[in-house]
Amino acid sequence: MNEPVLVVQGLTVYRGTHPAVQEVSFTVPAGTDTAIIGPNGAGKSTLIQAVLGILPRQAGQIDVLGHALSAKGYLPSAVRQQIAYLPQNFLFDRRIPITVSELVGLGWDRIGPQLPWVGSRARRQAVRAALAQVEAWHLRNQLVSSLSGGETKRVLLAYCLVRPRALLILDEAPAGLDVLGESEFYQLLYQLKQEQGWAILQISHDLDMVRRSCDRVLCINRKLLCQGPPDHALAPEQLSLAYGPDLVRYHHTC
Repeated sequence: MNEPVLVVQGLTVYRGTHPAVQEVSFTVPAGTDTAIIGPNGAGKSTLIQAVLGILPRQAGQIDVLGHALSAKGYLPSAVRQQIAYLPQNFLFDRRIPITVSELVGLGWDRIGPQLPWVGSRARRQAVRAALAQVEAWHLRNQLVSSLSGGETKRVLLAYCLVRPRALLILDEAPAGLDVLGESEFYQLLYQLKQEQGWAILQISHDLDMVRRSCDRVLCINRKLLCQGPPDHALAPEQLSLAYGPDLVRYHHTC
């Protein structure tokens, strides 16, 4: 079995005075894709934010690449740089005149002052290679504010590629794309996963995609109701535990 990239044990997180996540435990092995599913308000994003150290936890242990995440969300920089995060919505002040190359370059710069100066040859080569891998080199001089939704998702994947990563975390990253754009995003994502050897932890409402593409599924409604391979976790009796007996599944094909 692959070594675990992420180990979560007994995680409990409160929102205000109410537990949003209760005693959740799971592992994400290297090179695997784990999907988190559950109804709206089930605590999926809360779980992700706790793993990233954005939200404090009331109980539990989180280990990333063998290093414990501190109560204040601290990880050694050498570990932190191996995590990439794609949010559901990429929000920024559209008045900021940042180009695609400059944004992707921030993925190189983010790990601290020990890096070479920002105009280094290695940095330029890394930005170019990352954009080329997602077929977005032609966008390098465009302002990020001018990009379409699909282009923005590609550029954010390039941001993740500019340095080697072990764990990619996605919070419904294809949100806002049309059916074709979503399909293209997932095709690119899984191509890169094979090439890079990423472990992926992702929130998704697309149960058909989860069944086709993911190795493991965590079904959550505050508590972890079930986990396992898609054939087990997406069985009707398991889905009913989280979504209720009147679950209606929508799916699409391209």
